[in-house]
Parts: sequence; structure tokens; C-alpha cells
Amino acid sequence: MSGFIEGVDRDQVTLFPDRLEDWIDDDHLVRVVDLFVEQLNLAGLGFVRAAHARTGRPGYHPAILLKLFIYGYLNRIPSSRRLEREAGRNVEVMWLLGRLVPDHKTIADFRRDNGAAIRKTCAQFVELCRRIGTLKGECVVIDGSKFKAVNNRDKNFTKGKIASRLAHLEADVERYITEMVRIDRQEKGEVRAEKVTHLAHRYGRLKQEIEKLNAMDKALADAPDGQISLTDPDARAMATSARNSGLVGYNAQCAVDTETHIIVTHEVTNKGFDRDQLSPMAMAAKDTLGRDTLHALADKGYYSGVEIAACDKAGITVTMPRPETSGNRKKGMYVKADFKYDADRDVYVCPTGDELTYRYTRDEDGLQVRRYWTNECQNCPVKSRCTTGTERRVTRWEYEHLVDEMRDRLRSADDPMTLRRSTVEHPFGTIKAWMGTTHFLMRRLKNVRTEMALNVLAYNIKRMVALVGIKGLMAAMPA
Repeated sequence: MSGFIEGVDRDQVTLFPDRLEDWIDDDHLVRVVDLFVEQLNLAGLGFVRAAHARTGRPGYHPAILLKLFIYGYLNRIPSSRRLEREAGRNVEVMWLLGRLVPDHKTIADFRRDNGAAIRKTCAQFVELCRRIGTLKGECVVIDGSKFKAVNNRDKNFTKGKIASRLAHLEADVERYITEMVRIDRQEKGEVRAEKVTHLAHRYGRLKQEIEKLNAMDKALADAPDGQISLTDPDARAMATSARNSGLVGYNAQCAVDTETHIIVTHEVTNKGFDRDQLSPMAMAAKDTLGRDTLHALADKGYYSGVEIAACDKAGITVTMPRPETSGNRKKGMYVKADFKYDADRDVYVCPTGDELTYRYTRDEDGLQVRRYWTNECQNCPVKSRCTTGTERRVTRWEYEHLVDEMRDRLRSADDPMTLRRSTVEHPFGTIKAWMGTTHFLMRRLKNVRTEMALNVLAYNIKRMVALVGIKGLMAAMPA
């Protein structure tokens, strides 16, 4: 291959460096992993076998396997079998593990048996970021994203799915019966017998499938949320924003710092909605950051009066848009936002200038609700644009002032919703890009939480390296 860059002859004797240390630069990312794990109190975090046994065959120290997993997720290698191969051929892993090569079963068992400790390790790195001053956490963004589970959609059952499949199968049964009757009447000989036998076999398989679905339908009566997943029992069918793209998986929640884009805290649930996750995530972020107050941004999927009130009691200011639950605006009719509240006089002023006065208070779902209306509606010339009832009634929640303050913040020049999108979509997009078009490798919710913790830890490490550099992060760790 004359005229091109030529490689070294394979028979040429090469003198490689004698030390693994010579292969790893001083500012290599693998040194961050090594230093971080070495400074952890593994026994205090709850890692299994952090102290060696007095008898029996020696095992691998948990620090070795933890370093291997952190390196793997930093380099998009989450599989235990692939990590085993890397330990035997990758110089960086050889340096990190001291040329130890654990088998894939040992590697997989470590991740399965140390889920809680791995999640605490992820929290330890966030605490490190806070302690060295990089993470201040004045404002966080809370959002959720759906991740696929091992469970296929065909292995997930709901009442609707079973009813739809039964309808199709019963239609096929009728079609086969009709076809067998037609063949029996119109055809003769061996061809007739062969066709009837084939259809009878298909008919028997359909009947077996119908029996399985009927048994599954009975089992659904005992399922608390009306779903059964066969491969991963904790996975649930969840709707996504894309049309006809429902997946069976988990809902990952994150609270992300708006300044540094570091994931402050995270959680994984198998609930397909976000409405009751606002206060738990906001309070967890506040505790992690050690702050007395906190500003949290979220989208309208988190809107809940109970959650907003809980955040306010905890000293957390929440900003999110209020969803439009009424279709009146599209019909050209007045909506509640068109009625202005006068706090000094405790009245609502309608678009025509009439005043809706306070009438009574009642309890709705644990919340105190006040009702306002006026008797002038019956003589109003624009009543048809306002209500179809006798009068237009306006409801005011006891914490409605928090909603009014949220609306004012949304109209400010800071544009908090743009800040929300540019903050929280970045971590989710990055983690999903690392995972590729695949799913969580492990089954059951507790194991999926462990996988997510490793992904979050890898993301936060790379984020900190981008912010302060490898040498800066290593210099800050001993402090």
C-alpha cells in the first residue's frame, strides 16, 4: 500500500511501557472515578461485603466493582458481559481494576444486590458538588420522562387490550367456522380433508388463546391498577406525547439545577402521570441542597392544588402554567381568566363590569373552595357567551393567590418556561442518547432505580468535568 500511511508490522517486537500508570494521563477521566470511589465510606453506604470474611474464598472488594460500573456507564457500557470483556482488553479498565477480571455473573450480582448503596453513592456525588460550591441550587426544574422496560407491549394486558383482542379472535373463529362449512359442502377428496384439518388446527389454537385471555381478564380483577405485565411485573403501559406511541416502561423524575444543569435528585416510578410528583421531588431537592427556600419550575402536567399547597408550606415557590380544563375559549366564550378578582373587596368583576359576590364556602377534595356569583346574569346581554346556566359561578380556592402569583411570574421577562425547557430536556436527552434505542436492562422497580442512579451519576460526573475540568474536580475532592 505504497503512498498511504502504513501500520507497524505485526511481527515487529514492541516494548510497551512497564507500568499501567504510564498509559493513563494525569487528566484522564478514569482518575476521577478512581479518586471518587476511594474516598467513599462503602460500609457506611451499605455495600455488601465491604469487610472481608475471615474464612472462605476471598471475594472482590465492592470498590473494584463500583469503579467498573461507573466507568461502564460513563462509556455507554451497561452490560455485565461487555464489562467483563472490557476488563480483559481495555487498558483503562486494567489500570482502574488492577488487572482484575471479574466474571459477568459477579458483576451483575453486584448491581442487583447493592441497589440502595449505589443510589446513595449517586447522592454522595451531588453532595460533593454542593460542598465545593459548584451547585448552589437556587432554582430547579422538575420534569419526568418515560423510559422503556424489558416488557414488550404484547406482554402487557389491560381490560381494553383484552377486550380488543378477544373481539378480533372471536371474529377469526367465526370466519374459520364459516370457511370449514363451505369447504365441507363444496369440495371433496383429499384436498377437502387437508383444508379442513388445517383450519381445525388453526381454530384450536385460537380457542386456546381465547382461554388464556379470559383467564388473564379474571386475574386483572385483583390487579390494583388494572394492568398485568408478564416479563417485568412492575412495568406499566404509559402514554407519551407522540401519537400512537404508548410504551411499557417507567416514569423517571428529575430535579435539575437551572444554573449548572446538574441533576440534584431523581426518582423512578411506574405511574404514567406526574401530577402527584411535584411536592415529593421539590422537597427532596430542597433537602439535598440544604436550603431554607427553593424555586421550582414545572410544566402543566404537574398542576395540582394539593401539591402546590404542600410546596408552599415547605417554603418552596412553584411556577408552572395552569392547564385549560374548559373548552369555552375555543367556543368563543368567557373563561375564568376573564374575571378579575378584587382582593380588597373580595369580589370578582366580570367582563361587562358586574360584580360577583361571595356566597358560601365548602370543602372539595380536602380543599376550601369559595363560590361567587351575581343575580344580574339573567338580564346580561352577553349571557350566551358566558354560561348556559341561570348564572355564571366562579370558584376560588383558598390558595388561589399562589396561582395568581404564578401567572404573574409566567408573564415576566425572565420567561421561566423557556428556561424550564432548556434546562431539564438536556439531561433526559443525553441519558436517552447514551442508552440508544433500547430499554432498561434489569427488571422490577427497585432494580430499574439502580440503573437510573448509575446513569444519573455518570451524567453528573461528565457535567462537573465540563464545568470545572478534570484537574479542578480532582483537586476539590479531598476537601
